[in-house]
Amino acid sequence: MKKIVINKSYDKFSVSHQAFLRLRELGQPDALKEEDPGSYWPEAATPREPSLNQCGKLIPRDDLKLVQVVEELGAAANGHGAELRVVTIPDDVQWEISAVGGIEHVSEVHLTWA
Repeated sequence: MKKIVINKSYDKFSVSHQAFLRLRELGQPDALKEEDPGSYWPEAATPREPSLNQCGKLIPRDDLKLVQVVEELGAAANGHGAELRVVTIPDDVQWEISAVGGIEHVSEVHLTWA
């Protein structure tokens, strides 16, 4: 089974600064490339500071390290305004993330003809 991280909030997907640091600690390549928004103000990188808690937007949602961190940290992994959840789907499904009213879900990719 494959695990995918989605956002169940109307706001955009992001991880908290705490989750971002954990991803970097685990060596997640996209997190290592991203600038650390809290590096100059570590005391200010609290969950209530939006500018420092909107990280990891380019990390693939099925990244094993992202899934691990969201499962490890629970609600502490949520970026500002995000509500992250891990969903499990069969391995052989071609999937995509869709949003209805801003709330994401995973759906199977289907062919479309115009």
